[in-house]
Amino acid sequence: MNMMNTTSGIKIQKFSPNLGAIITDVDLSKGVNDDQFKDIEKAFLEYQVLFFQNQNEITPELHLKFGKLFGELHMHPAAPSMNGYPEIFEIHAHKDSKVANGEFWHSDVSCDITPPLGTMLQLHILPETGGDTMFSNMYEAYNELSNKYKTLLDGLIAIHESEHLYKGRYDDRGVNKDDIKTPAAKHPLIRTHPITGKKAIYVNRTFTTGIEGMSKYESSSILEFLFNHCEHVNFQIRYRWNKNDMAFWDNRCTMHRAIWDYWPNERKGRRVTIKGDKPI
Repeated sequence: MNMMNTTSGIKIQKFSPNLGAIITDVDLSKGVNDDQFKDIEKAFLEYQVLFFQNQNEITPELHLKFGKLFGELHMHPAAPSMNGYPEIFEIHAHKDSKVANGEFWHSDVSCDITPPLGTMLQLHILPETGGDTMFSNMYEAYNELSNKYKTLLDGLIAIHESEHLYKGRYDDRGVNKDDIKTPAAKHPLIRTHPITGKKAIYVNRTFTTGIEGMSKYESSSILEFLFNHCEHVNFQIRYRWNKNDMAFWDNRCTMHRAIWDYWPNERKGRRVTIKGDKPI
């Protein structure tokens, strides 16, 4: 069934067989009521990433209010925040940018002790072509492993670090590398979603640097297999943005990658991230 039944009247249509849903008939610039929130929350848990289409640009205040419906907001440890709104991360790449955010597969800030539950991104400036975002389903990546390999991974603890990524990354946006935080954490390599109870692989090429109790050679052989496995095309979708689309993804069971194929053109938006729980 391609459409989810709703009580609020919003339309929720499956995006692909394995991941994602398109949401229409709700105007985020006017806020959401209780019935709409319940339908959105249900869809979020089922489809893992939601794409709100036919939107107007929402104000920073409403963006924050929408995020807070799902929990306490997370502040990025290194990236510059929007002036006057410390919980908003401005996504902005243009001809003078040194990097574009998210250009490698990752789950947002998995290096935190309590990494984000989810992320809400609305894009207001888009290149004429390009700038798509890819998402990958970590439930399915786990399910496709053999039982023997699942047994091997059970109980392993992965090391997530950020210093190699964050130091100097935002120099061109006025951030002093000595003023940022570079968190590190240890999380179960296989995590259980706190609400759905489903298991997902929780490592990524950007932040995961090793496995506790293993040599570099031992851990790298397992991690390299898992990185390639999780990035397999069978688990992926690729989303082409429309102006003012809002995407909301679950960092606990997906990875994503923003494709920087539009240089020297510009891509800009605002991101709000919801704080999560310590992975179990």
